[in-house]
This record gives sequence, structure tokens and C-alpha cells, in this order.
Amino acid sequence: MRLAFMGSPAFAVPALRALHAAGHEIAAVYTQPPRPADRGQAERPAPVQSEAMRLGLPVRTPVRMRQNEREQAEFAALDLDAAVVAAYGLILPPAVLRAPRRGALNIHASLLPRWRGAAPIQAAILAGDRESGVSIMRLDEGLDTGPVVLREATPIGPRATGAELHDRLAEIGARLILRALAEDPPAVAQPAGATYAPKLTREDGRIDWQRDAAAIDRQVRALNPWPGTYTALRGQTLKVLAAIPVAGAGAPGTVLDDALTVACGAGALRPTRVQLAGRPAMDTNAFLRGHPLPPGTRLG
Repeated sequence: MRLAFMGSPAFAVPALRALHAAGHEIAAVYTQPPRPADRGQAERPAPVQSEAMRLGLPVRTPVRMRQNEREQAEFAALDLDAAVVAAYGLILPPAVLRAPRRGALNIHASLLPRWRGAAPIQAAILAGDRESGVSIMRLDEGLDTGPVVLREATPIGPRATGAELHDRLAEIGARLILRALAEDPPAVAQPAGATYAPKLTREDGRIDWQRDAAAIDRQVRALNPWPGTYTALRGQTLKVLAAIPVAGAGAPGTVLDDALTVACGAGALRPTRVQLAGRPAMDTNAFLRGHPLPPGTRLG
């Protein structure tokens, strides 16, 4: 089948690999342009672009597709059977959605209509959902509103992190898109009751110790690795990379013992891996040997 693949982050890479390995003809790979990264601000290609180049596939990196008639005409000229979209990052105009003979299929990391939007993986963990999954839907002009052709659920374990769930859903998505293209199952309209997962910012990672320990624990796990969770410590930023909820009580944000157990609005949280700004990440025991924090120390 002659396809265009449209995706940018690491989540989309397994699907691109699977389509290529299955023998589909990938006429073009569309991805976000390279962006400045790291302290040197050198431009870095998106993971999908790097993988496409490794596979020897043609890459296109338009800044936008809407109000870009030239790019839309070039897309239509590809004479596609279908477009496969996975976290592309650009809104596709109607002309692009209509151009492929079988339309555009989107790999979405949730069980639609739950968690439409930009951050469904993190939202599921933050909300305490017991399962997540992947939906293959036909794109329309709405925000993740198209009819679903395939879906597969997977449990969210009690200690699952955003990184772990991300990788599992990416592999499920790669498998499901091959089935969708091969079987062409009928599309079923989404039921009512949609929820939304807006784009995350760094501010979403700030720990509010007034919240209960279970909620902060979900925040730490959901936002691993990005944007990460953090708190203030003596005028510096302390990243909390991993933690466990434990019994304890006290003024929220107060260190309760020599193991860095921190009181929350209800219960307590014990960080197990931390990172001080500008320093390497380390287990909490090692961190405390160099930065002792006696009971009564305030965080946040």
C-alpha cells in the first residue's frame, strides 16, 4: 500500500518501523522541523526524522500544513492509498484529509473518547485510571473526534510510569495500524462522554505538598520523564524522579525523618531518586550523604 507517514516524537517510531518492515511503500515521511535542543541550542531532528533517514525514506518538514496550498498540492500529488498519523503535531486541513483514497488513520494513545488531546498517557496515570490503550481512528476536522476502527486496552499497573506506559502503547499502536490497513474494519462513531488531556508545561511538574500523597505519587510517575516533577529546596530546584507513598503526618512540605519522608496534605511521600539542579541524578540515600536534610526542613 502506498502511504504517507506523519509523526514526530518517539511514540511514532515503532509504527514507522513496522510499516516499513511490512513492505508498505512509504512515499514520504512528514515530521516536525528540527528544533534547538540542549544547552548549546543546536538543532536536533525529531525522532521520526532520524528513523526515516536511517531507513532511507524521503522526509518533509513543513512548518505548517494549513494555509499552505503548495504543500497541500504536493501532498495530493503523492497519489496515496492512505496516510498514517501518529503524534504529528500539526493540524491537517480538509484537503490533506481527503487526498488519500482511504483517508487518514490516526494512532491515538487512549481509549477514545477518554483523553482526547495532547497528553493522554500522562492524563490516564494522573487520573488514577486502571487501564489505557490505543485507538486507531479516521481523522476528521475535530480534535480526536473521528470514528474508531480498532482499539486495544492494556492495564495500568499501580507503579506504572509515563515512560513505561508510553513504550507499551507505542508498540500496541504499531501492531494495530498494520491490522487496520490489512483488514479495513468498519469505523464506529465515538460515544458521548469525552475527556480532554491538554498539552503539558513545565509548571505541571511543580509539586504542591498540600495535595494528598497518592495524588503526588501519580504526578511523579505520570510526568516521568517529561516534564518531570520538582520542588524548591533552600532556593534551588530539586527534581523528584521517583517516590513512594508512605504513612506519616505533619505540616505539608516538611521533612519528617532522616530518609527524606515529606508530609503531604494527607499521608507522606518518600522520594527514592532525586536530582539537584545542575547535578547528576542519584538515589536518595546517596544524595542525603552529601546534602543532609534534618527533620523539620521545609520543601516547596
